[in-house]
Amino acid sequence: MEHSMFCYQCQETAGCAGCTRVGVCGKTPDVAAMQDLLVYVTRGLSAVTTALRAQGEEISAEVNHLITLNLFTTITNANFDKAAIEALITATLEVKRGLLPKVRERERLPQAALWDQADGWEEKAAQVGVLSTENEDIRSLRELITYGLKGLSAYSKHANALLQDDGEVDAFLQRALAATLDDSLTADDLVALTLETGKYGVNGMALLDKANTGAYGNPEITRVNIGVGKKPGILVSGHDLRDLEQLLEQTQGTGVDVYTHSEMLPAHYYPAFKKYPNFVGNYGNAWWKQKEEFEAFHGPILMTTNCIVPPKESYKDRLYTTGAAGYPGCRHIPGGIGEQKDFSALIEHAKRCAPPQELEQGEIVGGFAHAQVLALADKVVDAVKIPVIAAGGVGDGRGFAAAMMLGAEAVQMGTRFCVSNECTVHDKYKERILKAKDIDSEVTGRSHGHPVRGLRNKMTREYLKMESEGATFEELETLTLGGLRRAVVEGDTDNGSVLAGQIAGMINKRQSCKEIIDEVMDQAETLLKLK
Repeated sequence: MEHSMFCYQCQETAGCAGCTRVGVCGKTPDVAAMQDLLVYVTRGLSAVTTALRAQGEEISAEVNHLITLNLFTTITNANFDKAAIEALITATLEVKRGLLPKVRERERLPQAALWDQADGWEEKAAQVGVLSTENEDIRSLRELITYGLKGLSAYSKHANALLQDDGEVDAFLQRALAATLDDSLTADDLVALTLETGKYGVNGMALLDKANTGAYGNPEITRVNIGVGKKPGILVSGHDLRDLEQLLEQTQGTGVDVYTHSEMLPAHYYPAFKKYPNFVGNYGNAWWKQKEEFEAFHGPILMTTNCIVPPKESYKDRLYTTGAAGYPGCRHIPGGIGEQKDFSALIEHAKRCAPPQELEQGEIVGGFAHAQVLALADKVVDAVKIPVIAAGGVGDGRGFAAAMMLGAEAVQMGTRFCVSNECTVHDKYKERILKAKDIDSEVTGRSHGHPVRGLRNKMTREYLKMESEGATFEELETLTLGGLRRAVVEGDTDNGSVLAGQIAGMINKRQSCKEIIDEVMDQAETLLKLK
């Protein structure tokens, strides 16, 4: 079948198979083609840098940052600007051109490392896209690795913006990206590389955590205003805290307020941002509600990274991008790592706009980061005169030992015992838990104050769809009526409520209650050095 494009890197891809005419995200075939070509030339450059490292050569931070930026630019909903993507392709070819002569055995490099053309890009893109790998298993593994590396690039990019680098992470990212060009690697080789990608993903998160907390302090439990003020405002979305910091500095004394949207909400939890009096609060909800909420905001919007939803004409002139983000027809604020960005045009634009329309009132509470939870646990224990029981997320001896160290007297475990031999739930219910991964649970019922966590299935998808469309509590209750019985008694795990916690992904075997308790206690006692 002839396709205009092929992309299946996001969970919303058409038919859960792939976007072939236009992206569900709004990406057009010509943009998709240039993204494919950008990934290809970045793979080629990575093959060159990997060969140079093997020779003992040092790769500059600028080259590492370019590779990271290239991958980040191609993630879903980040950049729709074909010209910006083409500029990155040109820059990548130029850098590669300068490095290639240093490689001693150029004949061993893959074709992507040697390709260098100023034209014919559309034809080349059609030859090197996702479907260019014929073997479906190899193709899937190569793409899985690539998408993992794109996630790693996102972590690295934000850490780099705060002048934090990890040479080991950069070297792995480039080595793994180059390996996706190697036809000699088997499926087993690529599975091993996929697992290694996950390991370095954790390293990338640690780098970003160090960068963020080093610059802005450890997140604190914080009440965030969700109402609006009477001054004009700028709405900031995305993930780049350095961009937000620069904007807040430049808006001091201007009479312009600053609000966060969606992904930028966690900025309110960092101590360093609390000193800005014009950092008013959070406006709106999730990224996919942009079209309604950006229109109602009235002022300019700054997209520091993904997720951009193709804007309506009614507010397109108010949408600005920076960093890896881009959209054709929207103004882009330039500035690289370590450079001061000039947001004056954005601020002047805000002054000409009306204050934001109020969407809601009140506060939301967040900031439950790892350091904050650990810091507060002993205070909870000390503040009450009754035994404290830790519940949620405890599935083995490690969780039990952690709870004890924090001062708890006991733990409550639910999901682990659901698969016990003595539990009377339907066998299919147990099997569903045993097959679950760590990302298979989701929360329904938030919209009406009755949140419930369960495993994702046909019923939860319909529930969340109805929630997003504003269904009433009664309508949602009708949908789930008898749902627990369907799953627990009848074994209908597609249309029933399969209640389970996030630790479902840790459970991989059936045991008796005694075996579970003995195993948990034995592991905990070993960790706590009680034996």
